[in-house]
Amino acid sequence: EPRADQEVIRPWSKPLYQHGHLAILKGNLAEEGALAKTSGVKVPKITGPARVFDSEEACMEAILTRRIQHGDVVVIRYEGPKGGPGMREMLSPTAALVGQGLGDSVGLITDGRFSGGTYGMVVGHVAPEAAVGGNIALVQEGDSVTIDADQRVLQLNVPDEDITRRRAVWQPPATRYTRGVLAKYAKLVSSASTGAVTD
Repeated sequence: EPRADQEVIRPWSKPLYQHGHLAILKGNLAEEGALAKTSGVKVPKITGPARVFDSEEACMEAILTRRIQHGDVVVIRYEGPKGGPGMREMLSPTAALVGQGLGDSVGLITDGRFSGGTYGMVVGHVAPEAAVGGNIALVQEGDSVTIDADQRVLQLNVPDEDITRRRAVWQPPATRYTRGVLAKYAKLVSSASTGAVTD
C-alpha cells in the first residue's frame, strides 16, 4: 500500500525539480523546435564544425572508422517522419560515440529520434525535417553549428544570405518508397513538432 504522505501529483507552485530533463530548442536549424535530453549532460553548450550525413548508416561508418573528432557536431538528416520514413531511433550513433570516448565532447543533431538511453549533447526531433526542406537539409560539411541547451538554441552559424542561396538550389531527395504502406505513410505523416501523426 502506498504511503499516505507521498506527493505523486504536485502543484505547479511546488515542483520536484526547478527544471525538467528535457529542453525544447529553437533557432534557424529548428524553427518548429527540437528536443534535447539534458539530464546528465556535462557540456550543455557546444559550437563546432558540422559533420553531415544523409543517413544513420553513413554516420555509423564515419564513427567506426574514427573520422569524428572532439568538438565536432554530427548532423544526421533525412531520418525524420517523412524522410525515414518513420523517424528511426538514433541510439547506435550515440552509443558508438560514447564507446570511443566522445560522448561528452561531440554534439549530435538529427531529425530522427532518441530513446531514454541516449547519452551526451544530442538533439532530436528537429523540425521541419530535411525531407521537407527544413534548414537541417541546408547544412554543409564544416559549417559552424551551435547547440545551447541552457539558452534553448539550435543555430546554424552562417549568414542568412547563404541559407537563402542554398535553399534556392536545394532539391528534395527521391522518395525511398513509391508504393505500399511506407509510401502512403511518408505522404500522410505530419511534422515531429505536431506529433508525426497521419490524420
